[in-house]
Amino acid sequence: MRTIVNRTVQPLAVRLPRGKVLHLGPGKSGQIADDAVDAPGVAKLVEAGQIELLAEGEQARGTGGSTGTLHTDTHGHHGSTGPKVRGDRGA
Repeated sequence: MRTIVNRTVQPLAVRLPRGKVLHLGPGKSGQIADDAVDAPGVAKLVEAGQIELLAEGEQARGTGGSTGTLHTDTHGHHGSTGPKVRGDRGA
């Protein structure tokens, strides 16, 4: 498996063999089979500089990469940034 990275600011549709399409958002990465690297649609986007092919096991750098921070599970509740309002509110 090879990793490809969208280096544009627009979403891309990468045409793959056997009629498949990989949709990549701006700065996002995805994986394709090794034999799909030579597909005309992939080669065209690589030549244009719109996508980057990474070697197996190589991490994506720059936009779209992991920031290293963990997402804390908030269960849909977000912390308050201001003081709590208590008492008579109808003043």
